[in-house]
Amino acid sequence: MNNRRIIFDGARDSLPLIFPSMPFGIVFGAMAKSLGLSDVVTMAFSILVFAGSSQFIAITLLASGAALPVIIVTTFIVNLRHILYAFSLLPYVRSLSHRMRLAMGFLVTDETYATVINRISQAQLGNDFSRYYLGSGILMYSNWVFCTYLGIVAGNQFPQLTDFGLDIAMVVAFVGIVVANLRLPSHWICAAVAAVSGTLTYAWPNQTGLLFSSCMAIAAGVIAENIYSARNNNQTPKAGETS
Repeated sequence: MNNRRIIFDGARDSLPLIFPSMPFGIVFGAMAKSLGLSDVVTMAFSILVFAGSSQFIAITLLASGAALPVIIVTTFIVNLRHILYAFSLLPYVRSLSHRMRLAMGFLVTDETYATVINRISQAQLGNDFSRYYLGSGILMYSNWVFCTYLGIVAGNQFPQLTDFGLDIAMVVAFVGIVVANLRLPSHWICAAVAAVSGTLTYAWPNQTGLLFSSCMAIAAGVIAENIYSARNNNQTPKAGETS
């Protein structure tokens, strides 16, 4: 019962992110339909790949007749940010089985990562990490597959659905997640560098600007944190000193 409760907690905490991600999945299904992909291929993308923005790029390249190596390399580059997620979660998965880590790797998404990191920051996860993670990941996966199906159905009825800009809901959701967790000066510096760099590199091909901006923001945040910690250590009175 306790294991089920932890899984339920992971799904429950991810629930607010379900609603902004639903239009994103629906738009993907409709877009794949408009590009001429079959219903089976479109569903297979979401069931077997489950990669969000990379799926949009992949179906566009597939519809344009791009070679398979080009599609694989391009989607790999777009999803490189998941390596950054994996590094930050590494201390929590060292003791897990290889099979469990593979399952968690498949289920990693921006939403699940944000949910899990927020729970970790509250010091409320210990040995329950994997179950909580799976609760979030399975919910997001089920939602994505279901919304892809809805997009296929809606695309048959409304061919211009992809022009409605429904995917903006995801941007708004993540802005809310990030801003709510900005507490330290280093957090704000990291966010500011990411915003500026992301704007300047927005037009870079294959979303490489996203990876570059992520690395720049992380580096700025780490440097700021080190400076902040060093300053606090210098201001702390040493043993035997009086204030």
